[in-house]
Amino acid sequence: MKVISVNCTTARYSTHEEDAPGTEIGNLSRDLNIDPADDPQTSFRFMQETKDSAIEMRERDGLLSVGGETIDREQLCPGAPRCLLSFDIVAFSKEKFHLIHVEVELLDINDHSPGFLRNETRLEILENSPLFSRFQLEAAIDLDVGLHYIQSYNITDSSHFILEDRVRDDGFKFAELVLVKELDREVEDRYTLELTATDGGVPPRSGSVTVHITVLDFNDNSPIFDLSSLRVELLEDAPVGHRVLRVRAHDPDQGVNGEVTYAFVDGPLSETMRVFHLDAVTGDVTLKSMVDFEKRRSYEFNIRASDSGVNSVPSTCRVLVDVVDVNDNAPEITIKPMKSTSDGVALITEAAATESFVALISTLDRDSGPNGRVHTSLHGHAHFKLQQAYGDAFMIVTTTTLDREKVPEYNLTVVAEDRGSPPFRTSRQYTIRVGDENDNAPLFSRALYDISVLENNVPGSYIATVVARDSDTGPNARVSYSLLDSELPGGAGRVSGYVSIDPLSGSLYSLRSFDHEALRGFELRVRAEDHGAPPRAAAAAVRIRVVDQNDNTPYFSAPVLRNGTADVPLAARAPAGHLGVHAALTYRLVRGDTSLFSVDARTGEVVLRRRLQAAVGEALELGVAVSDGGGNPRTAHAALWLVVSEAEPSGDRALVAVASGGGGEEDSPPGLDGSLVVIVMLSGGCALLLVAIVIVIVTFRLNRGGARAPGAKGEPWRAGLFDGRSAPPFDGSAFGGRAGPSPHGDASSLDDCGQYEEGSRDSETQVSRPPAGGPSLTRV
Repeated sequence: MKVISVNCTTARYSTHEEDAPGTEIGNLSRDLNIDPADDPQTSFRFMQETKDSAIEMRERDGLLSVGGETIDREQLCPGAPRCLLSFDIVAFSKEKFHLIHVEVELLDINDHSPGFLRNETRLEILENSPLFSRFQLEAAIDLDVGLHYIQSYNITDSSHFILEDRVRDDGFKFAELVLVKELDREVEDRYTLELTATDGGVPPRSGSVTVHITVLDFNDNSPIFDLSSLRVELLEDAPVGHRVLRVRAHDPDQGVNGEVTYAFVDGPLSETMRVFHLDAVTGDVTLKSMVDFEKRRSYEFNIRASDSGVNSVPSTCRVLVDVVDVNDNAPEITIKPMKSTSDGVALITEAAATESFVALISTLDRDSGPNGRVHTSLHGHAHFKLQQAYGDAFMIVTTTTLDREKVPEYNLTVVAEDRGSPPFRTSRQYTIRVGDENDNAPLFSRALYDISVLENNVPGSYIATVVARDSDTGPNARVSYSLLDSELPGGAGRVSGYVSIDPLSGSLYSLRSFDHEALRGFELRVRAEDHGAPPRAAAAAVRIRVVDQNDNTPYFSAPVLRNGTADVPLAARAPAGHLGVHAALTYRLVRGDTSLFSVDARTGEVVLRRRLQAAVGEALELGVAVSDGGGNPRTAHAALWLVVSEAEPSGDRALVAVASGGGGEEDSPPGLDGSLVVIVMLSGGCALLLVAIVIVIVTFRLNRGGARAPGAKGEPWRAGLFDGRSAPPFDGSAFGGRAGPSPHGDASSLDDCGQYEEGSRDSETQVSRPPAGGPSLTRV
């Protein structure tokens, strides 16, 4: 609720007791010019729910009416001249807030008749009583007040007595019988009168009692009080047993006629008898129970003094006791929150505007004067202040905007202190809890997550977890995760085909087995969204690197004929896509004449270690192994058969073919797959020419003193062994066999495991010249 203005008003109404349920008392919207039609969302409600159903209210327009139970004023406010029912109502809409203090005066109706405790009462009067002697009669009781209370007393006609009404300072009315004609017991010793008490209702109500008067023989002296009227003050904190006053009366008679005793004139059930005790002999009036200024401020009663003689004529003394207030009551604090939890903690949303209403504070001190004047203050936090509503009531309002994520709860202290000496102070702790609004988006722990995953993982395996936290609470802080699907580069597919995410935990899982040689890594974006209304979201990037495993075996590349001659380094290549130590190859000879041949461990170049003395047509066999540098190295083997020719073969008959062998472990047995390198002399007529060429070349190299051929400075000579062409068909007739295709197939299919395709021919093969002093292997 966004409140733009806050108003406070006091509305006063009146209604009669015992009005029928549903009787209208007042209409707040009409009386305060609050038109619900201007704002259909306007509603009225009590600030504090109560079980008392005396007053009911209609929420849509604030119509006040008598509740479902009959209101009895005498039960709610017994004896009080004015009876007020007060409560607080709030009228609020989208933009306005009205705090309405309502006072309903409960008017008395004449529903009680005056009555006496007894139907008959007796009075004894001495025959020598002087004229105009007064005799107080039993007072009637009327629970009504004002005009409906007793207005007059009357008696039946009598020649000896008249009746006078008397009113005490507290409004209590009673009647005194006045003797207007001398009595003569010998003429008439008894009189019977009818005493009637009448109230001021319309029509009036009345009650009667019969008074039986007995005329006694006289005792010619009566006790006489020192003072006919006394007024004293009594501190309200006086203890029980405290002497309030002492009355004294003197009787000049002797003996029992002069012995004075004291008694209260009021009946045994009166308030006077409950609070005070009178010593019949000494006349001391002491406290029988504590008095309370806040409940009753004065007491008035009469004390009768009688002698012990026969026909004693009593006298009376009027006593007025004023209760003096002392600062014996601490202020009382009542807090009514606008919205609260079951345990009374006030609630306010963090979206509340400045000066938003939180709670209503009212104070009450039952003392009077400075002792009852209260100063109220609020302590604990500058985000709240007190704003006066009416009288001793204050509103707690905000002074600034609130942020639950910074301060979720405020503990305030309300202090009420009166002006007494010494002052009484009351403090009350009060908690205000700030309700959450979805004003914070989820926040990832990182903007970019860099994750490495080994290739050949099992589909469905765990990859990593992304974490986003929301500083709100409840649904506003509950985070769900999702993938922002996108296309992978190179046409590899969509991100959703490779990974999935758990919407609750943010854990990433693989949907397929990754292959480093096919996809070295990719990026995706994840989204975290809370459950607020409306929801807030954030995104983060995740970079997944596919880590290479040593899962491919090296393979050999066949040498290529150049100018009809093949220099034969034994070249192998790592599978496309391997990196680092997995692609570092090591060559070695595992079979053959190691005194005649050697292989460079780094380049794989096979060279002669001495001059070749083999006969033409003789086949020489070598076994070569190559291993990669993986932690669990893989090894490939190849077998080479070298045939010594006496002349350089012609271009249309020469055949160079190398078939790769299957992979195996380094310590595998030396049973090698056969790869055949055949150098065939196709034209017998060129034999002499070949011998001449060999002699010239050998002589030239010897004369150079071991100078290297181009490309022999330690750098390998790179050439594409396949050069984009298929190998020529194998001709076995040169070695006594049949002509036909190579049993090992095309040169592009070197790996009989079927793991690599023709695209591997794009890799380059390192080819080095033999060192000086030794003839080239293929120039035999």
